[in-house]
This record gives sequence, structure tokens and C-alpha cells, in this order.
Amino acid sequence: MTEEEYIPSSADTVDEDLAQMTDEEHQARTQAYLAGLQQYELEDDDQQILEGFEEAESFAELDFVPPVVAVVGRPNVGKSTLVNRIIGRRQAVVEDVPGVTRDRVFYEAEWNGRPFTVADTGGWEYGVKGLAGKVAEQAERAVQRADAVLFVVDATVGITATDEAIVTMLRKANKPITLVANKADGQSHEADAAMLWGLGFGYPWPVSALHGRGTADLLDALLEELPEESAYKDVLTARGPRRVALVGRPNVGKSSLLNSLAGSARAVVDDTAGTTRDPVDELIELDGDIWEFIDTAGIRRRQHMASGSDYYASLRTRAALERAEVAVVLLEASQPLSEQDVRIIQIVLDTGRALVLAFNKWDLLDEDRRLDLEREVDLDLQHVSWAPRINISAKTGWHKNRLVPALETSLDSWETRIPTGKLNSFIGELVAAHPHPVRGGKQPRILFATQSSTRPPKFVLFTTGFLDPGYRRFIINRLRQYFGFEGSPIELTMRVRERRKR
Repeated sequence: MTEEEYIPSSADTVDEDLAQMTDEEHQARTQAYLAGLQQYELEDDDQQILEGFEEAESFAELDFVPPVVAVVGRPNVGKSTLVNRIIGRRQAVVEDVPGVTRDRVFYEAEWNGRPFTVADTGGWEYGVKGLAGKVAEQAERAVQRADAVLFVVDATVGITATDEAIVTMLRKANKPITLVANKADGQSHEADAAMLWGLGFGYPWPVSALHGRGTADLLDALLEELPEESAYKDVLTARGPRRVALVGRPNVGKSSLLNSLAGSARAVVDDTAGTTRDPVDELIELDGDIWEFIDTAGIRRRQHMASGSDYYASLRTRAALERAEVAVVLLEASQPLSEQDVRIIQIVLDTGRALVLAFNKWDLLDEDRRLDLEREVDLDLQHVSWAPRINISAKTGWHKNRLVPALETSLDSWETRIPTGKLNSFIGELVAAHPHPVRGGKQPRILFATQSSTRPPKFVLFTTGFLDPGYRRFIINRLRQYFGFEGSPIELTMRVRERRKR
């Protein structure tokens, strides 16, 4: 085996020859290859691969939007801990310092068979400016779009001036309010919770979000306030919105792009790197279709270098990529490409998601920087030269209209299936023109090719021996040249089989 690139010794006419072949000829060649493959020892799961896969996937009709519950309160009263308790998993970022949650973040939840959505919010403070002011604004937006509110107060501290200011804000919103007296870890604290009657929102439910005490009774009371369906539902497509993850290093402009696309301050934006901690979901209508954008925390140089909330935010960014279909990697055009940028792109490739490269802050470039950037792209991003590339300014919205065509191109490639007949004709013509090099006196042959799945496209080659990595890359590059696959990674695996013993 060698890591050297395979370089064809001469040009070929594969494209021209395939263009002249009919569907019947493709099918005939495939049947001949398949008959030859039967002379080799096949394993039990080989037949399943050879039979192909379901081309069409079923998507449930989304005709129901669960009610939304906003969880609000001043900083560090345990809102995210309560959210984790309600949804039954450690999803919201939690740390024992105030101000960890900054955006409004949505999670799916269920209690006694009733589904609902929980909106976790940053700590609300009165009269603050800067980043804290933006966080408070996000909490108010969450209340406006919610069907009910959980108002969380620290039972061990009692009513503060900030709590009283939140009461004023909530009364203006005119939403059903359930008062939560958190950190009531024992009987002694229940007496402290009784003091919260003075807020005027009825019975203060004593709970310990950390230990789970009292949360079942709280949820029972909450369900009585919730409608069957949200009054603020968005219009969704039949298959649901396509899911797009915005990823990149800290402060590269992910939240600014989300806000520009949404036409509002959906995510907290600040000059401080690392403002976003939780993945932020937003449904946005673009060109007549609904898209679900997931703004993620910036991925730092090395995960082990991050600590506390930054470490867990990095984990959630990777989880957000797993549930997305396509990733938009934002790169700062005005700054040199870094090892960190390349590593982030590799994370996307490892998850098998479709890819779009967005060079942000393009309006800050001068001519010298543009020339340097082109050289950096050729040097560092050659392995993703197949990804659509757009130049944008997230802050001003310049060229944001180019994002949807790039996303559609990548997603179409990500879901493309090549007919088995045409694929085998292509492989047959390619191998005839450029056979695998002889290694150790042997020359491995490709017996049959099939596409085992899409999202991303995965191809399986049945061979008589191991194919060099360089030769496999050559096949992938020619697949791209002939079939496209712009914006989608391609996976190519081998199944080495021996001839049946007579």
C-alpha cells in the first residue's frame, strides 16, 4: 500500500464513451459484472448491499406544533438546571456562575404524554447595557412568543429588586405565569418559598431543579396552563425544514449571519468571542421556503483547552452538527486561514454533512488580502475544493441571497443516487483506461460497484485486492467530475473477496 497519489499516464475518453451508451447497455454490463461476482465468496450482508436501498425516505407531515414554555428569571437562579430536569437530559449548558446562558434556546420535552417546547433564556436584569442588555432582550422576546411562562426565583434568597422588575415585564406580556421557587432542597426551604406569595403570581411551587424534588408537581400544574397547540406556530413544509448548522471559530460572525437572515436580533451578538454557548435554533423563511438554522458555539483550538461552559458548548456544537443536514462553515476572509479553520472543516467532514464555505467580512478586504486569500485556499482547502464557496458580509447582509442556492446545490448532491447500471459502466470504462498499478506482482481488480446509501453518498467496491488510497482518491475525483456531487462528501469503501474454491 502506498500513500502516493495516482497520476494517470494518459488522457481518456471515458466521458465520451459513456455518453454514447444506452440504458440497456448500462444494464447489460452490470448484469455481466454481477454474474462474475457470484464466482467469489460473498458474506451474508453482501447481498443486502447488492440489492440497493430505498431511494425515497419518508418524512412525516408536520401538522402539529407543540406549545412553548419560556423559562425566565434573573441570573443564576437555576433556569438551565430546571430545563435539564424537565427535558430529562443534560442539554442546556450549566455552570455555577451567573450569565452562562445568553440566547433563547429551544428544547423538546414531554410530560404525561403531552409534548411541549421549553425555551431556556439568559438571566434577565433591569436597566443593563451591552452584552447583559442583549441577553435581557432575548429573554423578553422568548416571553412574547411563548404560550406560558415559568418564572424561576431563588427561594433561599427571596424577592430581589430584579425579581420585582421581572414581575412588571411579565404583567405587560399578559401570559399564564407559573411561579417556581427553586433551590428548595428541604422542608426548611419550603417556608422560604412561602415568602414569594408577595410577587402576586399565586402559589410558589417549591422545587429543587438540581435534585428533582417537586418538579413532577410543578409540571402537572404547568400542563393545566398550556393549550393543546402553540398559538405562535410557524408554517412548515411537508418534510419539515432543511436543517443548517452555522459553525466556525469564535467571533467569526455566525450569530450576525443568523440575525441578518432572520431580519431581527435573534441571537446575542457581541464583540466578545464566545458569546454563544448553546446551539440556537431559528426557523427562517428564505425564497419562499422555511429553513431551520442552528447557530452554534465557536469551536476553539482544542477541546481539552476549553473549560467549564466552553467545554460543554463545544460538545453541543458537535451534537448540533449531527442533527443538521448541511453545515455552513464561516471563515473570516480578512484574516489568514488558520489550523483551527481547517480542523473545523474536518469535523464537518467527519460527520458526513453537506458543506458550504462562507467567507465572511468580505467587505473588509483589500486587493493584497484577496490575493493572499486565494493562495491560502489553494494551499489549505484543496481537499474541499468541491464545496460551494460564497463571499458575504454577515453584518451588512451583502450577498446573503447567495446562501440559499449554495445550500440547495450541496443538499441535492448529498441526496444524489447514481443508478447501479450507469455506475458500473463508469467504473468499467475508467478502470479499462486507467488500471490499478501492479503491487507485489499482483493487480487488484474491481468486480462490481454499487451505491449503498445517500446523505452522504456512500459507494462500495467489490474487489480482488486492496486498492491504494491514491487510486481510491482518483476514483472519487473522477466521480465528481462526471456526476457532480458539488458540496457533498463522498465515502468509498472496499470489500475484498476471494474466488470460490471448486
